Amino acid sequence: MLRRMILAGALLAWLAPMAVAETADEVVAKYVAARGGMEKIKAIKSVKATGKMVVSGGAMEAPFVQMQRRPNDFRLEFVFQGMTGVQVFDGSGKVAWGISPFMGKKEPETAPAEETNLLAEQADIDGALIDWKEKGHQLELVGKEQVEGADAFKLKLTRKSGTVEYIYIDAETGLEVKSEQKRIMRGTEVESESYLSDFKEVDGVPFAHTMSQGVKGGAENQRVKFVIEKYELNAAMTDDLFKLPANAVKADTTKAAAKSDAKPADTKAAAKPAADASKTAAKKK
Repeated sequence: MLRRMILAGALLAWLAPMAVAETADEVVAKYVAARGGMEKIKAIKSVKATGKMVVSGGAMEAPFVQMQRRPNDFRLEFVFQGMTGVQVFDGSGKVAWGISPFMGKKEPETAPAEETNLLAEQADIDGALIDWKEKGHQLELVGKEQVEGADAFKLKLTRKSGTVEYIYIDAETGLEVKSEQKRIMRGTEVESESYLSDFKEVDGVPFAHTMSQGVKGGAENQRVKFVIEKYELNAAMTDDLFKLPANAVKADTTKAAAKSDAKPADTKAAAKPAADASKTAAKKK
């Protein structure tokens, strides 16, 4: 009898990973259905989101426009104190570049590797959960947790690059309502979390119209809030919006390299760059 119990226990332990993997697939299937089905998702060739970033609990606002186009083009423009910042990933050239007048850089400049990788993730118009196996990612169902009072499936996504992200799918609606990330940015480890809400249908597809992001565990009024005022699906976008300008200069990585050798700063004192903070509410997910 004891031997049979041991064998049964061993069998259950062997089958457990298979059950989790299958359940993770079921959560993704629920998520795909919630977004209107794979056919509708793939029919979206571009997404243009117009809105505003709200900082310091409403003390400051900055209008922004974000554009995504298949297969992997991404562009974000935001205006703050009369200056326009730009962050771009040119999917065809696999290069990221930007303009940062707030840092005294008024000419286009290529991005360092860590920011390029981040923007490449942003450029995935479908989101990491769609075709995750084909993209070389790994996915695991960790369990269930409460997100703002509602049950959500917690998925652990290990990207092909090795970056780990936790994605929370609402158990009732099937839509993504939260994500958590930890990264090394400019030599500093940054741990952030994002919340997605105010879902409304655009051409029959639900999109989050509010996204807030901040350091993990931080106060709600310390998060940067992105309010989407308008979505345009399949809007025409020209190649020059994404292509690296001819006058772009190469980023100076000397300071970043020196910073990476230093002792990491307190993650709660660091803010994630605007590229990550602007993760599209359409993707999430």
